[in-house]
Amino acid sequence: MRIENATLADGRVVDVRVEDGEIAAVGDVDAVEGETVIDADGNLLLPGAIDVHVHFREPGFEHKETWATGSKSAAAGGVTTVVDQPNTTPTTTTGEGFDAKAERAETSIIDYGINGGVTPDWNPESLFERPLFALGEVFLADSTGDMGIEADLFADAAARAADAGIPVTVHAEDADLFDESAIEGGLGGVGRDADADSWSAYRSAEAEAVAVERAARVGAEAGAQIHIAHTSTPEGVDAARDGDATCEVTPHHLFLSRDDLSELGTYGRMNPPLRSEARREAMFERLADGRIDMVATDHAPHTVEEKEQSLLDAPSGVPGVETMVPLLLGAAVDDKLSLERVRDVVATNPADVFDLPKKGKIEAGADADFALYDLDAPREIRGDDLHSKCEWTPFEGFSGVFPEWTMVRGEMVWDGEEFGDVAGENVRK
Repeated sequence: MRIENATLADGRVVDVRVEDGEIAAVGDVDAVEGETVIDADGNLLLPGAIDVHVHFREPGFEHKETWATGSKSAAAGGVTTVVDQPNTTPTTTTGEGFDAKAERAETSIIDYGINGGVTPDWNPESLFERPLFALGEVFLADSTGDMGIEADLFADAAARAADAGIPVTVHAEDADLFDESAIEGGLGGVGRDADADSWSAYRSAEAEAVAVERAARVGAEAGAQIHIAHTSTPEGVDAARDGDATCEVTPHHLFLSRDDLSELGTYGRMNPPLRSEARREAMFERLADGRIDMVATDHAPHTVEEKEQSLLDAPSGVPGVETMVPLLLGAAVDDKLSLERVRDVVATNPADVFDLPKKGKIEAGADADFALYDLDAPREIRGDDLHSKCEWTPFEGFSGVFPEWTMVRGEMVWDGEEFGDVAGENVRK
């Protein structure tokens, strides 16, 4: 197969030959009689995005999302590899729990990794026998699934991960710095009428930077590779860099702020919460200038019925795997980001940080994971048009550039209208 007349993020217009699921050549590629030819028509060809932080909810919470629905949503957004987090039922804190999830993951139409979790009753001996992508998300404060752990257990987990040579992904919030007074008294109504800004005041910005500093310090002492999940503040990003840790930032912390909570209500409740508009702008500056390593979604779907509760009863989390790349490309169209920066934070950098040598780039020898985008055809984001099982988005009405098609290892998984019959693979096996 030959993809012709494709524009890369660096502006080069090239042909790409694909053989046996890999990129065989990039540049001026001679035609071969009888081969399949796809004309990119000068549109943008990006390497398939790698979302290192999703919650596909299966097993245990299939009413929210499944590997089948989540992977289709990802493919429709140009994401060709995802990494699932451990807070399912059973949790992936034992070898048996890992195996239960791995069996369900076989329904994915894109490639994937599975993280191992840490709780007081985890079984590291059996867990480290499995093909883990990373350890984590290790929760330093409770979130969905109540998996927050104490400092001594985190230190032990970091040491074990260092010995095994795998990264540790950390949910960094210090619960001792949460402001309980912020969620006392009246908190509005249910759903969009809830006073969700109180959640941002409760899980304070200060609680993040302190936890990031501690996680980086413990990781350095153990010799572990520390990656900070869903960093939500500029102080957290700076603390990660100062501590030689890598970090990811979510689309919702880049495109939404506390100013949006009066409309979102509980649909904007997540952990860590939305921050001030000034902090959001500072985060985007760090994204543009290279201080943020990657963007990952923390795709955490819940049903409308679950979100239509009071602030304290509604679960935390928002969907995002299908809208990550479209939102970033929309920002590029508006000259807020370069196309090369978009490529780096969604594909090249995640592949480099997590040691995926065949992913994240368009060059000979890499997996033929691509998505094609027409930058002249942005469209309005609507929850009804997306493919997550939860059927809503916090980005309703935003503009995004969605892929014309998406390929995984040379196989069409999304042609703009229908999904292909492709079997995803575990990138660590």
